[in-house]
Amino acid sequence: MSLAKANDLQADSLLSLSQAKVGCDFQIKLLTGPACDELRDLGFCETLQVRKLADGRNLICSVCGTRLALSRELAAQVMVAVA
Repeated sequence: MSLAKANDLQADSLLSLSQAKVGCDFQIKLLTGPACDELRDLGFCETLQVRKLADGRNLICSVCGTRLALSRELAAQVMVAVA
């Protein structure tokens, strides 16, 4: 399998944190969009594990033992895969 096809398969298996199921653990794979620097300042970075705790207009997740609330717009810029 070519590297391009493997990358396409990996990208297809990603979902945004806003789409992720509550109560599940995920690994952050990619930060996209204009707010990626702000997300990194909050502690979100590639390869970090995150758990989605609550869903709603703002969602709550746990990163490194800290609970953070994110807007749905910010959560849509965090691409995750099942851990």
